[in-house]
This record gives sequence, C-alpha cells and structure tokens, in this order.
Amino acid sequence: MKFYPNERVALFVDGANLYAAAKALGFDIDYGNLLKVFRDQAHLVRALYYTAIIEDQEYSSIRPLVDWLDYNGFTMITKPTKEFVDATGRRKIKGNMDIELAVDVMHLAQHLDHIVILSGDGDFRYLVQVVQSMGKRVTVVSTLKTKPPMIADDLRRQADTFVDLMDLRDKIGRAGQRPPQQQRNEPVEYGDDDDDDDYDDDEDIDQLRDI
Repeated sequence: MKFYPNERVALFVDGANLYAAAKALGFDIDYGNLLKVFRDQAHLVRALYYTAIIEDQEYSSIRPLVDWLDYNGFTMITKPTKEFVDATGRRKIKGNMDIELAVDVMHLAQHLDHIVILSGDGDFRYLVQVVQSMGKRVTVVSTLKTKPPMIADDLRRQADTFVDLMDLRDKIGRAGQRPPQQQRNEPVEYGDDDDDDDYDDDEDIDQLRDI
C-alpha cells in the first residue's frame, strides 16, 4: 500500500463483502489490527463500517460485534434487513448497504485526500471515478485469490491502487481461534452481485440467524 504520512484517509468497510472475502481466504479479521495498519501509514480521519442487521429476533447475534466496533474506533452504519416472499414463494432477506456507503464517501470526500474502500463490489466503480475527478486517490481492498475473484475487474481497473486482502493476512488476520465476541457475531453476510443481497432458501435464512 502506498500512503503519504500527512494524507487524510478514511476507510469505508463493506462489512458483508469484506467478511465474505476473508472467509473465502480462510482467515478472520482482527479489526483492531486493521485500524492499526492504516493508522501507522497515514492520518486516519475515520473508519466507517456498514452492515445490515436482522432485527426480528429476540437476540441479534451481530449486536456484540457492532458494539465492539463502535467502541473501538469504527463509526457504525447499520439498518434492518427486510424479509419478503418472492413470486415463487421463497423467503428472501435483503440488506444492501451500497447507497449508504456511496453517500458517505461523497459527503466526506471534500475532507479527505485518500479514500480506501474495502469491498470488491463492481457497483462502486462509478463512485470511484467520481471522487477521482475531485482529485482524491482511491485504494480498493479485496481479493483476486478466490475462485471466482471477489473483486470486480472494472472496479480494480478504476482504482488508483488495488490491494489484495491476502497480502494483508499476516497483518490483520486473527491469530488462533476467534475470540468469544466474534465466534457467533459476524455481520449478516451476503455477496455483492446484483442479487447477492437476497437469501432465497429457508436454510440460508436459518444460517444467517445462527451466525
């Protein structure tokens, strides 16, 4: 990664996408170490974490993680998922956070020199292009090492710098077993293609609720 010491940097973490990428690579992220990596290289202004939450349960399994991140350097942006039944009678859960992330990038860009987006979602390509036209540098963190790759090719090409998540594993990976607050408290996870924020099986919904 290339940063200048006095650059004003903000992290925009697509929680679902980042979790899915790390899981596909076989490691868990230590979010404290993630912050440290960027704080050591530049002036980290803000770290924002985006995730949807299933709220129609007596206990939300993600809440302890959300609280931990909120107290440990992250600004949390959350919203409830929406559950519905499609035309075939299958239950689906939607919880896409792309709009919230894009709006915040545009809102904060004037105060930043360098924007770091931790997501491989190709929907962010135009967002990257726009903030680049404002004179901002953009780094995208995702991975090419999975099959298929988690990073959309057009997003990788648009970014000023692409960092493979696998190359950060030794710095941000959690050593040993997950701590108690992360063993069953990962974000509501879904991919980021056009329909990947939909869950259409009872089994998928149960897995979400049992994270």
